Amino acid sequence: MHELPITEHIIEICEKHCREAGARRVRQVKLVIGDYSGYVGSSVRMYFDVISEGTLCEGAQVEIEHVRPKLRCPSCGRLFERQLLSFACPDCGTDGEPTEIGKEFYIDSIAVE
Repeated sequence: MHELPITEHIIEICEKHCREAGARRVRQVKLVIGDYSGYVGSSVRMYFDVISEGTLCEGAQVEIEHVRPKLRCPSCGRLFERQLLSFACPDCGTDGEPTEIGKEFYIDSIAVE
């Protein structure tokens, strides 16, 4: 349910961008959503479709790039995705440490016409 207010804000940003560009409508919005961001892409897309009705964003295509979380090996520096039941680096076996990769949530681009 917390996707509703963030989606409302995305629509506000898109409409502002559209007006500033002198365009008549938003055609496409590209979002980047990390798996550990706390937001569910399908929920954002569903809310966008519902609450954009009657706005400059109505009918806009929502594309979502999902970012999988990665760990960083403190020994060799490799970035890697954690395997089930393991934090071990695939190169050297040292347990990886958390990074910010996978926590992203932002608008990558807005296309207007």
